[in-house]
Amino acid sequence: MTAEPAPTDLRRSRGDRQRDAIVAAVRELLHERPFAELSVSTISERAGVARSGFYFYFDSKYAVLAVIIADAMAELDKLTHDFAPREATESPAEFSSRMVGYAKTVFASNDPIMAACSLARNTDAQIREIMDDFQDGVVDKIVGLVEQDSGARPISEDLPALVRMMIAVTSSTLALDSAFVGRGQDPARSLEVLERLWQSSLWGGD
Repeated sequence: MTAEPAPTDLRRSRGDRQRDAIVAAVRELLHERPFAELSVSTISERAGVARSGFYFYFDSKYAVLAVIIADAMAELDKLTHDFAPREATESPAEFSSRMVGYAKTVFASNDPIMAACSLARNTDAQIREIMDDFQDGVVDKIVGLVEQDSGARPISEDLPALVRMMIAVTSSTLALDSAFVGRGQDPARSLEVLERLWQSSLWGGD
């Protein structure tokens, strides 16, 4: 006979479903309106849970956003094999193109959350804090990656500051900020320049 699931297992699985429903609701709603316009009531209604249920899992709507950003970081880790160093047979140009491509994939699969957060960081202190945590993690991993690369020739001795600057440019470009990609321009043009910037800043332009 198949053993009946324990009551605690049933409660946990139901709780997981409710938590996932809340996260999914925020993802859906961000396709319809800015994060600033989302309320806990709206999120709870879309998720099919009571407000009390929402607060059982999350302190605020920002806590849900932090989970989504953490998921994006996990996706980036997986794509990059936890930011594995450049292969010996891979040129800096190929590596730069591949890494920018991975970042583009993460932004696309989490559209419009990543782009919206990147653009809102200047006006929302809590979103800025979440994005800074995300970027701090990426900075540390890329710095470690470059330090293991014997062919790296960074243009500055302050590698963390250099990488942080490049990540900021990358985020704004992938968020399609018009200050970086222009108005009505093909984003592919900016992505090509972005790849060259990474290559030139860390390995030289050749």
